[in-house]
Amino acid sequence: HTMGVKAALPRYELYFYNVVLCTAMLWAARWIFDVSSSNSNRKTFKTSVQPGWYYSGRKMDTADVEWMMWFSTFREHVIFALSGHVIFAKICSLLAPQYRSLVFMVYGMLAVFTSMGWAYVTLILSHCVLLYSISLVKLRWLCFVAGLTTLATFKMEPFISWQAGFVTGSFELRPLLFYGGCGFTIMRCMSFALENCEKKDGNYSILELLKYNFYLPFFYFGPIMTFDKFYIQANNPNLTRKDGEMWNICLQGLLHLGVIMIVAVLLHFMYILTIPSDMKLLKNISDWALVGLAYLNLVYDWVKAAVMFGVINTISRLDHLDPPKPPKCITMLYVFSETHFDRGINDFLCKYVYNYLGGKHDNVLDELIASLCTFGIAALWLGPGWVVFIWAFLNCFGRNFELWTAQFFTMEPFISIEMAISESMSRRIRAVFNTFNFWTIVLYNVLALNSLEFAKLVAKRLLLKGELLVISDQFKCILKSKRVYCPLLHPLPKIPAPPRQTLLLLPSLWTQTSKRQSRDYT
Repeated sequence: HTMGVKAALPRYELYFYNVVLCTAMLWAARWIFDVSSSNSNRKTFKTSVQPGWYYSGRKMDTADVEWMMWFSTFREHVIFALSGHVIFAKICSLLAPQYRSLVFMVYGMLAVFTSMGWAYVTLILSHCVLLYSISLVKLRWLCFVAGLTTLATFKMEPFISWQAGFVTGSFELRPLLFYGGCGFTIMRCMSFALENCEKKDGNYSILELLKYNFYLPFFYFGPIMTFDKFYIQANNPNLTRKDGEMWNICLQGLLHLGVIMIVAVLLHFMYILTIPSDMKLLKNISDWALVGLAYLNLVYDWVKAAVMFGVINTISRLDHLDPPKPPKCITMLYVFSETHFDRGINDFLCKYVYNYLGGKHDNVLDELIASLCTFGIAALWLGPGWVVFIWAFLNCFGRNFELWTAQFFTMEPFISIEMAISESMSRRIRAVFNTFNFWTIVLYNVLALNSLEFAKLVAKRLLLKGELLVISDQFKCILKSKRVYCPLLHPLPKIPAPPRQTLLLLPSLWTQTSKRQSRDYT
């Protein structure tokens, strides 16, 4: 029952809600700007707040190694590798389009060999051969067991150190590329194996698996595109485009470039990534600044995911593929069923676990089993750890609590009461109740992105002193209109690094305890 969820509201009312929301965010941003400006030379900021653009006269927040790697430190390497892929793919598409998937594979393997060496390529191939052999048995449960066991070898000692020992050298990106490529390889092999189980006649060849796995734009950084979709699109000889499609691709690329510039400017004026790591400073800042920090950290993480996946997706669209859509902004979320930052992982788990076990998602027991299995696999993908377990439990509970609440309110007399009022009023009432849900989503995911201490401090301030912010978000929730059933998934694998060192790679590399608890460069 979704009465009022999509009901239209008067335009002036929506304008009023937007003005209130924007005013609240600008007010919080002003507080964060003041804190950043007055503490730029703080001792605890020295490692992450570095000299920025010369003509800006300000320092820049460089705490996010992931962002700096992509768009500053190794920008030329990324551009060179992806440009080569685009050029070779275009030449092949013009001369021999029927072999383009093979060219994708060859270029990808050469790029991986050049960057990581023959030992790494051999390790990847061994996992591909192992999981391909198991897929020939065509037993779903065996494919899952084999895939998850293999994935666990990259999350637990001593297996993780043993496999990492195959890759040697001083290349700074090697640890990041190692775990990114290995983690996504296992997930792609699982998708291939599960699709092979569904194939009625015969089996897919191992060549198709290698084509799928070594597609360079997806190899290290994702997103995951399930094998059934990739197989159809990569082997489609019809390479015609719809009217205006090329223009849309170019516009998308320019949009991402513009967002990159905007983020770079904002990181010169608001140190939203560094401040949460200084608990002593956090205890002395205003409530608006603290809650604004929590909210903007999630918005930033969404922007980063949207841009990094967006760049990859733009390349894949040039290859006539239809990649997973970018994540949904936290500002547009108010239910756990919509909360996800990586739609590739989300689509993978929904297709093979959540929807497969949950059916129509209208049975409480089936939904509980489906969500437990889904978040159990998510916890393994993120890397076992207490923060990950807490995050998985809270999000799993939130998802199921939504279902229980929805079913409860479809009973009498609640359903009769809602049917008696207008749809627009129903939407307003739902927004009031969803305000709590929205801030619960924020707090649960702040826990994963920052630290337990920061999340506890935000919760304490929000619950005791956050009346004005809650009111502003009641207006925000009224603006939302769509519901889908998808778990929140964002990889946070465990990485064996020395204390106070952080290896970050979206979506494949995160620290075990939190993404931003440790800000030192590796």
